[in-house]
Amino acid sequence: MVFVYGTLKRGFGNNRLLSGSKFLGEARTEGKFALYEAGIPFVIEDEQVSQIFGEVYEVDEKTLARLDRLEGHPNWYCRKIANISVNNKDLDEVEKMIKAWIYFFPERQGALVKSGVF
Repeated sequence: MVFVYGTLKRGFGNNRLLSGSKFLGEARTEGKFALYEAGIPFVIEDEQVSQIFGEVYEVDEKTLARLDRLEGHPNWYCRKIANISVNNKDLDEVEKMIKAWIYFFPERQGALVKSGVF
């Protein structure tokens, strides 16, 4: 599973890379991180500002490899596991805690987005 918070979300151009992947629902990080925006979003792991809001998808290895290429993992963004809360009416629970991949960036760029929403 992968948590996306920027141009991979529905309504953005890079979401096409997730075609064929199962959308599990809108979600937020359990922990607090920092979201910066400079045309594209960057989440910084080492700063605790707010929860980050996005979406979760169930992806196969081929799709994950495509996302890694887009994100430049591990040389640009770095993919790591994080605790994510997913909201999905199709699940038994309205909110379910899962572990999912998230792409972190190593340094600040652009303006801080205190709301955690890109």
